[in-house]
Amino acid sequence: MSDISELESTSLIQARGLEKSFRDVRALDGFDLDLKPGRIVGLIGPNGSGKTTAIKTLLGLCRRNAGELTVLGRDPADGRARIMQQVAYIADTGILPRWMKVADLIDCFEGLHPSFDRARLDATLADTDVRRNAKVQALSKGMNVQLHLALILAIDARLLVLDEPTLGLDQIFRQKFYNLLVNDYANEARSILITTHEVREIEHLLTDVIFLSHGRCRLSIETAALEGRFTKLVADPAGADAARPLNPLFEQRSLQGVELIFDGVPRDQLAALGDVHTPNLAELFVAVVGGRE
Repeated sequence: MSDISELESTSLIQARGLEKSFRDVRALDGFDLDLKPGRIVGLIGPNGSGKTTAIKTLLGLCRRNAGELTVLGRDPADGRARIMQQVAYIADTGILPRWMKVADLIDCFEGLHPSFDRARLDATLADTDVRRNAKVQALSKGMNVQLHLALILAIDARLLVLDEPTLGLDQIFRQKFYNLLVNDYANEARSILITTHEVREIEHLLTDVIFLSHGRCRLSIETAALEGRFTKLVADPAGADAARPLNPLFEQRSLQGVELIFDGVPRDQLAALGDVHTPNLAELFVAVVGGRE
């Protein structure tokens, strides 16, 4: 196995075997992550699966009990201040100071971060209803998230970490949020790590996906490789009977027939038994993780 230091120059995050416990609860149980530049990685899991603990551990907000970890070539345990100069983070709960006016908050960000670009922020906020003379506490949930994202996008960060960033937003705001994210932030040098339990809304954005359950990675794969590995078969009862000896990951009945999901079974072998498709991430998540939750 290669030494972790050999990967620091090419990986924004390199984590192996991370463990974190809170009393008798193991929140992370051998968590691995190798995040390269230019990737958009979805960390997907149900509530209580360890997503937020993983994020906080990666960012040095809580100390790991075991495992190896470098973020931008440094260990967050002793290099967090330097790391956060190149990392932007939006937590799952609003953390902007509610008592401040928007204009004052922008001035504060500009004074704190050397790479803050006010022109970039102005361009991002131009398409929103966020008023500069309003206090943060007077903003709606959607405007609060828009302001937070505009502040983050104005910083020239190499890594953007989002923990359930659209929680509580309606469908229109969520779509605008992700469009802005992909169009104005993502490029070949930057990467995005997103945690969510809403699989469908980010499926089209992701280059990689990790399924997390009870603190463990149940699947880690590039989305481009999903079609070559996983197959969904929709068959009549006879076709389903013939397919079951091939050990499906998951089976359910629907209006279309019996749906079965397979891992590593040749697609042409299944095609003789019914209609074959590539499962979407929501279907695959249920197949891989559902039985453990």
